[in-house]
Amino acid sequence: MKFCRFLDGLAEKKGIVDGDLIREIEGSFFGEYVVTDRVRDAKTAQYLPPVYPSKLVCVARNYTEHAKELGNEVPEVPMIFIKPSTAVTGQGGEVFFPRTSQHVDYEGELAVVIGQKCRKVKREQAESVIFGYTCINDYTARDLQKLDGKFARAKGFDTFAPIGPVIETDFDWRKARIKTFVNGELKQDGTADLMINDVPALIEFMSEIMTLLPGDIIATGTPAGVGSVKIGDTVDVEIDGIGKLTNRIVKDGK
Repeated sequence: MKFCRFLDGLAEKKGIVDGDLIREIEGSFFGEYVVTDRVRDAKTAQYLPPVYPSKLVCVARNYTEHAKELGNEVPEVPMIFIKPSTAVTGQGGEVFFPRTSQHVDYEGELAVVIGQKCRKVKREQAESVIFGYTCINDYTARDLQKLDGKFARAKGFDTFAPIGPVIETDFDWRKARIKTFVNGELKQDGTADLMINDVPALIEFMSEIMTLLPGDIIATGTPAGVGSVKIGDTVDVEIDGIGKLTNRIVKDGK
């Protein structure tokens, strides 16, 4: 099923996408819920981030060709970093180009949504703690990353983690194909079977370090083909079976 959040006037609602309709639900994605008789047009709905994670745990250089294109070595163990919850925006949300950066890159990725509180999960049980999957774009101020030699500032700006448009619970990550488009031009086209550390390995590794909570996001790394964006660009991350996440780059004037 495809779970989503959307706006109804000023109210935030939850729903299940059923063809051209969103069927509103009451309750929790991660617990009990009831499907109501209230429906919305799925094509015209204003989508919100499908979850509000306590943290986004991301892995760098998880595709060999991506590591090579940036001149980096492939890490021997997963190289992880955390994006703040304030980096999250949703389908159609604006991505602010920071005033302190001159070079921002897109990084389209498959994201795992955790479904239950868990710690020290073995890879054999990893898929039992997954709620579903969504799209994420791990925006990076590449010049600041090179300047700092670290990830926190370069990847932690507000709006630098669009997710959505939905969470698909019936999805085989092994068959995921991640495409990224800039102004309609295909820039990335990679498959999850090329990951260095696969989804169960990442969950095992990350849950050994920290407790994962319902709604937390694991970004599984980006395939080759990353590149820069400029103000006014529209970027799409598309994964067959999940959908298309679209965002526009705007000047951060605040």
